[in-house]
Amino acid sequence: MKKLYISLLLSCAVLMVSAQRTFDVLKMSETELSGTSRYMSMGGAFGALGGDASAININPGGIGVYRSSDISATMNLNFLSTKSGDFQNLTDTKFYFNNVSYVGSMKINSDFFKYFNWGFSFNRIKSFNRRYQGGYNVANSLTNIIADNLTRGGWIENDLRSNSWDDNVYYRKDETAPWIGILAYQSYLLNPDSDGYLHGLFKEGTTGNAKFCVDEKGHTDEYNITLGGNFKNVLYWGVNFGITDLRYNIDQYYDEDLYNAEITDYYVDEEGNYIATGNTTQGYGGFGLESYQETRGTGYNFKMGVILKPINQLRIGAAFHTPTYYDMKDLYKVYSEVNLLPDGLPENQMFYDYHETGDEGYDYDEYRYTIKTPWRFIGSLAVVPSNMGLISFDYEYVGANTMRCGDEDGYNYFDTEYKIKEQLQPSHIFRIGGELRATPNFSLRAGYSYQTSPVKDVVKEAINDDVDVENAYYAYQYDKSNQYITAGLGYKYRNFYLDAAYVHQTRTSQYHAYPGEQGEEVKDNNNKVALTVGFRF
Repeated sequence: MKKLYISLLLSCAVLMVSAQRTFDVLKMSETELSGTSRYMSMGGAFGALGGDASAININPGGIGVYRSSDISATMNLNFLSTKSGDFQNLTDTKFYFNNVSYVGSMKINSDFFKYFNWGFSFNRIKSFNRRYQGGYNVANSLTNIIADNLTRGGWIENDLRSNSWDDNVYYRKDETAPWIGILAYQSYLLNPDSDGYLHGLFKEGTTGNAKFCVDEKGHTDEYNITLGGNFKNVLYWGVNFGITDLRYNIDQYYDEDLYNAEITDYYVDEEGNYIATGNTTQGYGGFGLESYQETRGTGYNFKMGVILKPINQLRIGAAFHTPTYYDMKDLYKVYSEVNLLPDGLPENQMFYDYHETGDEGYDYDEYRYTIKTPWRFIGSLAVVPSNMGLISFDYEYVGANTMRCGDEDGYNYFDTEYKIKEQLQPSHIFRIGGELRATPNFSLRAGYSYQTSPVKDVVKEAINDDVDVENAYYAYQYDKSNQYITAGLGYKYRNFYLDAAYVHQTRTSQYHAYPGEQGEEVKDNNNKVALTVGFRF
């Protein structure tokens, strides 16, 4: 194949610090409405009620409500549908078990200390499965953003000429190099001026379009040990220790087609090779980047909570969750392709090149780091007017701006912490649920949950050009709103119970290929049916 020689091996060096980015840390800290069917069908508003395998992981004080032992399992069937702009819906169907639990209960012969309970549970607290794609006309180019960031950092052409990849580190004046800038320069996607400063492909009069496609998979599972008890049937308390297991894969592709762009000029030598002249010309410039990221993490957290029952008709709950402290590992593999065609040349003279990190001895690269997820505080209120029904309210405060990220030894990345505080804000979750006991054996349930965005308005409006620029792959995505409408049925016969739930989730997210770019709104309309089978003894 005739080739213009370029070096576009986008190894881990491009993406290795992407895990430090604000929105990557945010994604790894997310949870969702998931658990037993009774819990989900009431919108998760269970913090003041307890007596449910999922509720005790929101408020561990709920374990004190149990007066008998319990074992249960929950299975889900998820119907996923995501749409971006005018592109067609991308759908998928997933089946999994999202809760298995056991609670043991021991009665205490004491007027004050009534019960001591313990429990073990598995909970899927987040599913990352989602596919979406989109496209739009561009008013700028990713290459221009890279060039602008290099200019702000004082980087010029001579600083970017190194071909050394020793330990993925390159220095200029004891500073770590912007890897994506080095690679873009060596790929002829950046053009130097007479002073050595760099410019992207997009100039006055350039037009074009961009396309993206994202495929996310994975989950966060939590394994819990809970201890608690009952003081005089008035105060219920509990503590919970959790171990989390996170698995996340993302395959994303982004490309631009630019017309009347400023591209590198080249000629064909006697051997048929494409040789850069060092000058620029006008023509078509196209490039595509496909990255595959595999993230693995293990963490631990601690929760505690209480439920107060001052009278039979009223329950008040309070709980707090420490951050989950994660040890993380990322693996990367990246593909790239570049096309250049000066005006006036026939298409068969177009330069084309394609590389992958597996070429020339490169394979998956690895990067290790730590993250600390937000603190969470939950306040709850439940009214139980009679044995025929109840209504419950939960409010959850999520301190997204308290997240932290650091190296594998636990030393914090201060630049990332600054961006987290600058770009994120606390998120608020509101839940309401009700249950009506139609007969002694059958119950009807419904609920609603809404979560506000943890992202500040300045970022939502896409006017902050410094969202994500330091050494990282530039694409980012965040949730603008997330809500659930739920319903369900319950059946109980002696010690056996069977619960069913329906959950409809609508989520609106924003995808950006790079800071300051218009981006595309992504909408999820997901449906879930769940079934819980349990036995008390």
